[in-house]
Amino acid sequence: MHAYRSHTCGQLRPDNAGQEIRISGWVHRVRDHGGLLFIDLRDHYGMTQVVADPDSPAFKTAEKVRSEWVIRVDGKVRPRPAGTENADLPTGLVEVFATDIEVLSQAAELPLPVFGDTEYPEDIRLRYRFLDLRRERIHKNIMKRGQIINSLRRRMTDQGFFEFQTPILTASSPEGARDFLVPSRIHPGKFYALPQAPQQFKQLIMMSGFDRYFQIAACFRDEDARADRSPGEFYQLDIEMSFVTQEDVFDAVEPVLRGVFEEFGGGLPVTQKFPHIAYRDSIRWYGSDKPDLRNPIKMQAVTGHFRDSGFKVFAGMIAADPKVEVWAIPAPKGGSRAFCDRMNSFAQAQGQPGLGYVFWREGEEGGAGPIAKNIGPERTDAIRTQLGLGVGDACFFVAGRPEKFYKFAGEARNKVGEELNLTAKDRFEFCWIVDFPMYEWNEEDKKVDFSHNPFSMPQGGLEALETKDPLDILAYQYDIVCNGVELSSGAIRNHRPEVMKKAFEIAGYPESVLIEKFGGMYRAFQYGAPPHGGIAPGVDRIVMLLCNEPNIREVVLFPMNQQAEDLLMGAPSEVGPKQLRELHIRLNLPEA
Repeated sequence: MHAYRSHTCGQLRPDNAGQEIRISGWVHRVRDHGGLLFIDLRDHYGMTQVVADPDSPAFKTAEKVRSEWVIRVDGKVRPRPAGTENADLPTGLVEVFATDIEVLSQAAELPLPVFGDTEYPEDIRLRYRFLDLRRERIHKNIMKRGQIINSLRRRMTDQGFFEFQTPILTASSPEGARDFLVPSRIHPGKFYALPQAPQQFKQLIMMSGFDRYFQIAACFRDEDARADRSPGEFYQLDIEMSFVTQEDVFDAVEPVLRGVFEEFGGGLPVTQKFPHIAYRDSIRWYGSDKPDLRNPIKMQAVTGHFRDSGFKVFAGMIAADPKVEVWAIPAPKGGSRAFCDRMNSFAQAQGQPGLGYVFWREGEEGGAGPIAKNIGPERTDAIRTQLGLGVGDACFFVAGRPEKFYKFAGEARNKVGEELNLTAKDRFEFCWIVDFPMYEWNEEDKKVDFSHNPFSMPQGGLEALETKDPLDILAYQYDIVCNGVELSSGAIRNHRPEVMKKAFEIAGYPESVLIEKFGGMYRAFQYGAPPHGGIAPGVDRIVMLLCNEPNIREVVLFPMNQQAEDLLMGAPSEVGPKQLRELHIRLNLPEA
């Protein structure tokens, strides 16, 4: 017999009854039933109940074992007594009567329990992540992550994509987040950077004559932690294709994501044909460029109903500034003063002066609330008709310049959907956000900047760059959003050197900077670059959604904490003088 096991702890079934077997694993828990000892033995594959009574030669050892000790058990498989079966366990119809137990490894007192799913402080969970990973929920999440990645790879190769590996040590980029820098020992004073994404390399792969690239790519960004992104590193399904339009990219990516969500989504409905929503429409309708379409509320502009009205606050703002708008947030079934007051309190908690509202009650002309009284029943009814509302419904209003209030309006929309149970929880709603602006105004630097991806093709090409106001130029850029989570950004690339040169010039980068920072790609454009485009769905976020986890920490093997520290391995750490001398680095630390 094998030194440690003839079977795993998840393998035994009634067909094994009567067999002499050997299993090894961790002691999940020990139960003493009046001299009869039950040990739940766990390994990667499952759990088996082990029994030892005082007549068993293994009993003395069984009395000593404690949670998370690693043991080897020899014994005979037998059916569980009637009435003691466990339908929740695949092995729940049998048990192992122990004839010998060997302790392979003892465990010290546990800083956090493996049995159960009690929430523990982040620092303890991350410092003892190897214990945290033994817990059933986290263990299953990590296994599902691997299965999802395997499925993504299979679906990509089935579509004719080929996996390539791009460099990890590369050049620093002036765009995007802050780089992680790696000092060069043999080139004093110079640094490599860890890639924020394989952006330039995957485009160079297309220029090298390859046609369909993908990679499960590690990306590195020195930015603060968020619930949906680990500090330091994350993974994405990086994709690039040659001789494609925007629609070709959509047609390639949709079946991959749809298929993975159908495979691992627990039977929940998945959008079959992803709708396309223009960026500007998404902002106006949902107050966000990553809308949660499970929430059916769609905002509308109702500025005209308040112009020259008796509600002087809004009417005065509209008269004073032609860019002022009033947006309405419908609230079906929210027609009570109590709910409207709660939403007003929510707005104040967000730093807003309040949230105007109207609600409609049975037998009441016009609507109820201060705004209704000020604008009168005719205007109130016109608003109700425009929004398709009726008795028992409400409507909230925000006013000002949209670029200043749209984010709050989106948060209020989300809050209404949650409070009124309008947001469906049992589905995956996808969409494409398209037609992003190529540029935006950088108020801090008082200049035009790229708003999304600097390597995108502007809609209208060189002519648009030369003749249009930069802030009016749209790009062939797109995002995939699922349930309010941005899974991916992508674009049709700018493959013509004269267009790239002009695009960077508008953003304040002369050709010398272009050559210095993006010289490899810029040179490649001079020698025949195919039209190409791609996208990079975030693997961590896909897994988060499919595991129904609110924090990325729950689906990453060894995450860092919110301060970008690896508490398990002690990173970042100090290095000695010898290493610093080899790297030609002298520390200039801030004063404590």
